[in-house]
Amino acid sequence: MQQNTSDPKNTDAQAISSYKNLNRFSVAPMLDWTDRHCRYFHRLLTKNTLLYTEMVTTGAIIYGKGDYLAFSEEEQPVALQLGGSDPAALAQCAKLGEERGYDEINLNVGCPSDRVQNGRFGACLMADAQLVADCIKAMKDVVSIPVTVKTRIGIDEQDSYEFLCEFIDTVATKGNCEMFIIHARKAWLSGLSPKENREIPPLDYPRVYQLKRDFPHLTMAINGGVKTLEEAKEHLRHLDGVMVGREAYQNPSILTAVDNQLFDEQLPVVNAVDAVRQMYPYIEKELSQGAYLGHMTRHMLGIFQGIPGARQWRRYLSENAHKKGADLTVVEQALSFVTQGE
Repeated sequence: MQQNTSDPKNTDAQAISSYKNLNRFSVAPMLDWTDRHCRYFHRLLTKNTLLYTEMVTTGAIIYGKGDYLAFSEEEQPVALQLGGSDPAALAQCAKLGEERGYDEINLNVGCPSDRVQNGRFGACLMADAQLVADCIKAMKDVVSIPVTVKTRIGIDEQDSYEFLCEFIDTVATKGNCEMFIIHARKAWLSGLSPKENREIPPLDYPRVYQLKRDFPHLTMAINGGVKTLEEAKEHLRHLDGVMVGREAYQNPSILTAVDNQLFDEQLPVVNAVDAVRQMYPYIEKELSQGAYLGHMTRHMLGIFQGIPGARQWRRYLSENAHKKGADLTVVEQALSFVTQGE
């Protein structure tokens, strides 16, 4: 976790440099997917990747009965993504997030779902850059960790490059925002489902590259459609960071080589079987506290994609992890399909 310090030697330039490295590669916030069990597993696959929470609304944090900020220290570095549009509420939640140990606070300005729009947050906020700037400034005024924005390249008919530049400029200058994660698709606020909004609007990587050239002083990462580390390396020729979404979840083995290929070639490539076995103590602890096995193993189904025995692994877990009393023996049996040749 990044440590806060009042040491004057810890200059803004040093902080920004460290910050850029933290955001070099990240796993996107994905609702119903990147929960704390998922993040714990992903951390066993990569030590350097920045992991994001699911989007958490300010209302859930302030008024909800559950603990929406819980995570394990082993997951760090972890960024908290907030959904909201009230500067005071966002500031309150950002402060709570910093106190709990999150490394970054991120504002969702990219989700296009109807439910999110009804709460006036997500992608619809692109139409009000000044409000986004106010929200970012309110959070930055009360925390010392980075506050970032995840956004689209446009919404509905407001999808010109000039519109995107005006949005970035306003949020950067009036909100003092230094880091943007750009999903390289526009969002349609009506007519498309959230799933369709992740697939139908065309990707426009060159537009994001141009944005970085026009705002070289800002830290920028790209998101959308990245499926391989080779693609990530190409994006890193133009930008400061890459965020991977569904591929990292559905095929988490992509994360096993991130540390070696994107951070330091001296770091080992993680063995997926070893990572599964390293989950055992966590699984046992969570089961003893009332968690269900299936809530953890559902995030592990794709780890052996392309490996002999992967289909049996997935099938056995899918058929048995949800059963009453399911425990670690289910995982061990499923793993035997993959390790029979060892």
